[in-house]
Amino acid sequence: MTLSAATSSHASKGSECLTHGVRVTVEPSFEPGHSIASEKRYVFSYRVRIANESDRRVKLLSRRWLIIDSSGETNIVEGDGVVGEQPVIEPGSVYQYSSWCPMPVRWGTMEGTFTMAAEPDETIRVKISRFYLVAPDDAE
Repeated sequence: MTLSAATSSHASKGSECLTHGVRVTVEPSFEPGHSIASEKRYVFSYRVRIANESDRRVKLLSRRWLIIDSSGETNIVEGDGVVGEQPVIEPGSVYQYSSWCPMPVRWGTMEGTFTMAAEPDETIRVKISRFYLVAPDDAE
């Protein structure tokens, strides 16, 4: 895919996925005030909404992100919880958080999984569908 094709077809494209009754929605944004194109630093924020549509309580234990930029560079980010928390999400409840991702190029993608403990005694992997981080053509 060419850069212009990616920019026009995927700009600010988020994602939504339902796995094991847990819906994950992601809304990405380019952050021009924190980006410096001349230094090859493009910063993106993203807001994650985790809605527990199941009939059981879940606890977010860890996350795994696959980040691929348009130059083909791949990074895997893994760790406990999200933004320093391991939230318990009751049935019918929602947990939201925001985070950010710097890139050395104007566009890339992110996708991944949340590992969760689900009652009564099960570990589940909840998919985070691919979303696109795209700086506008005039990003300086």
